Amino acid sequence: MQRRQFLSLLAPLSASGQTTARRPNIVVLLADDLGFSDVGCYGSEIKTPHIDALAAAGTRFSAFYNCARCCPTRAALMTGLYPHQAGVGHMVDDYGSPGYRGNLSKDCPTIAETLRAAGYRTAMSGKWHLTPSDGNRANWPTRRGFERFFGTIASIRSYYQPPTLAEQEKEIPETAKEFYYTDAIADKAIESIRAFGNEPFFLYTAFTSPHWPLHALEADIAKFEKRYASGWDAIRAARVAKQKQLGLTMETAPRAEEVVPWKDAPDKPWQVRRMAVYAAMVHRMDRNIGRIVAALRDSGVLDNTLILFASDNGGCAEEMSADISSAEKKVRKMPEQTRDGRAIRYGNLPAVAPGPEDTYQSYSANWAHVSNTPFRRFKHWVHEGGIASPLILRWPGRVATGQWNARTGHMIDLFPTFCSAAGVRPTKPVEGFDLLQPPPRDRKLYWEHEGNQAIRDGEWKLVREHDRPWELYNIARDRTELHDLAASEPKRVAAMTNDWQRWADRAGVLPWKSWEKK
Repeated sequence: MQRRQFLSLLAPLSASGQTTARRPNIVVLLADDLGFSDVGCYGSEIKTPHIDALAAAGTRFSAFYNCARCCPTRAALMTGLYPHQAGVGHMVDDYGSPGYRGNLSKDCPTIAETLRAAGYRTAMSGKWHLTPSDGNRANWPTRRGFERFFGTIASIRSYYQPPTLAEQEKEIPETAKEFYYTDAIADKAIESIRAFGNEPFFLYTAFTSPHWPLHALEADIAKFEKRYASGWDAIRAARVAKQKQLGLTMETAPRAEEVVPWKDAPDKPWQVRRMAVYAAMVHRMDRNIGRIVAALRDSGVLDNTLILFASDNGGCAEEMSADISSAEKKVRKMPEQTRDGRAIRYGNLPAVAPGPEDTYQSYSANWAHVSNTPFRRFKHWVHEGGIASPLILRWPGRVATGQWNARTGHMIDLFPTFCSAAGVRPTKPVEGFDLLQPPPRDRKLYWEHEGNQAIRDGEWKLVREHDRPWELYNIARDRTELHDLAASEPKRVAAMTNDWQRWADRAGVLPWKSWEKK
């Protein structure tokens, strides 16, 4: 679709630059630590009928990227900039350097600020994680363009009583017995939809599912307890087969070095239970997405709403240790007790079945390798397994339905896409490009997280792990990064390395850990 044709679909602009009629609503549905293949329409066996329905009525992207971890990805989504440019090059600790302040820069207008200034109503429900949770409210969502907010300022630490839970700027220290965070996020999103009526609105729904701890309701877990008895090798193979049926035809990366063969895995019933809980969390999120879509339909605004679903990074290989001091728990906002006073049993303990409030576990590399099918590596890394995200766009009459889109996209593209859809001009330059316009020529994308670095230039990708040599892949033919061409293409490696360094200098990227000394 040409630019002139696309703009004709938008409402006319007033003299102030704001649209005057039928501006679309924009709803973002963001999952947390969800791998590329973890929903049905990307190959999963997990039941996600509502997400799959969005895909059937919209477009799925096969080459959309995040920033490898939660805080950087959220910074890119909010600002249209690379995370270092927005002050969130790592997490929410302040290391003194501009790219590593751990606090969303005030110099970068958020998408909520931009749309609200143009007459949009704005609401957020879910995880913020773009400012320290030290009590200073200067950078809370309510100060960055959201007129309504319910959620957690820090990362998720419990689905039953989340620390840093707040509504507007009032903290919520206790939750009711029946509280489950995924449900509550959807409840508040639906409240905002109903409150806004026919006024155009931007709704950012930032689910924490399926980020650890593995917390799910027993009724949901029971749906999956038998599904994973065959183990991670068989489930990954089944996902590969389903992806090929869906039209995703790529080589499959071999079993990761961190992953043991299922036949050699210890504690198999516990391993099965971990993935069953994870699947239950995804399934519950999907059901709540269905509730949000139903609320849009009931309000009569569904067909004038751009809905986006994505994930903030790839599947997470992190282990949960039982050896966590009380001091560390306090710093990391990790609860010591349940609401009824029971001690929380921390760590990936095979004798403890995950899911209830008094447990705190992760599903580890074994199952994260399944989540990232068919790719290599995990969250934190910038190989495809860490940065490839499902992306679904649904907007009737504006995007194709039931199709794959092979266009390369990135989280920085969401800001300009939303602005274009709303007929709003960004007040400051952004790094991204409108996903609903023809793709720019000669585009390059860049990554850095914890010393893991990458650049994608057309069909080529240069990538490396911290302190290891660069690897070069023709990503068009080798999306799963199995055939390293660095040795045979030294000039290309040198040129792309120079390009990456020029970007790093411009974006405020510093060598890994050197910024801690600043």
